[in-house]
Amino acid sequence: MSILEVKSLSKSFGELKVLKEISFNVEQGQVLSVIGPSGSGKSTLLRCVNQLERADGGEINVCGVNMMHTENGKAVYAPKKTLREIRLKIGLVFQNFNLFPHKSVMENIIEAPVHVLKKSKEQAKEEAAELIRKMGLMTKENNYPCELSGGQQQRVSIARALALKPDVLFFDEPTSALDPELTGEILLVIKELAKEKMTMVIVTHEMEFAKDVSNHVIFMDGGYIVEEGDPAELFGNTQNERTKQFLRRYKGM
Repeated sequence: MSILEVKSLSKSFGELKVLKEISFNVEQGQVLSVIGPSGSGKSTLLRCVNQLERADGGEINVCGVNMMHTENGKAVYAPKKTLREIRLKIGLVFQNFNLFPHKSVMENIIEAPVHVLKKSKEQAKEEAAELIRKMGLMTKENNYPCELSGGQQQRVSIARALALKPDVLFFDEPTSALDPELTGEILLVIKELAKEKMTMVIVTHEMEFAKDVSNHVIFMDGGYIVEEGDPAELFGNTQNERTKQFLRRYKGM
C-alpha cells in the first residue's frame, strides 16, 4: 500500500525553481532516504509534503487521500478539514529539535495527544512513559530541554512525533545539529524504528547510514531527482556521473 504518492511536484520561490517535476512513491513499512548537495531541494520537498510550504503544481496523496492536485495549471488544495486529517497522519522531526523550552520532557510529549487528539492526560502520560523508555530517557521525564544534551533533545523530539502515532515519519537532517558522538545515538534510534517497519522519509547527509537503513534512495540535485533506486546499486554501482561525483566526497563510497 502506498502511504505517500508524489507526482510532478513543482515549487518556486520567485524566479528560482526549487522543485522540478518531482515524482516518487513510499510504500508502507519502507524507509526512503533523500540525499544530495545543499540547495538541491531536499528540505523544500519535505516542507511541501508536510504543508509547511505550498507547492505550485503537481499532486500529493497521503494514505490514499488527495492533499493537493493541479487544475488549469494551478495548485488546488483539499478542504481545511481534510488537510488537518492528513497532517495527523504525518510526523516530522526537525534538525533543531523545536521543543517547548518551558515544558518538561513529559509535557513536551503529551502536549499534542492531549490538545490535538483530545486524549486524557492519564492516557497520554501512560503512552508517553513507554516512548520515554523506548528512547532511553527513563530518568529524564521531569527535566527541561536546557538540561539535556543535543542527542537527548532529539530523542525527545522523535518521541513527541511518535506520540501522535503517524502513518509516516519524516526526518529533516536529524543529526545536522549534533556532534559525531551524539549523531550515533540518533541513528541507532532510527534504525530501531526501521526494524519495527515504521514508514520513514529521511533527508540526510549521513551516506553510510542511508545505505544501511534504506529500502530506496533518491539523489536530488538542482531541484531534480537525478537518480533513484536500491541503496546497494546506487551507492555501489551507480552509472550516473553526477551521483558518482557527489559520493566521492564521502569516505568509503
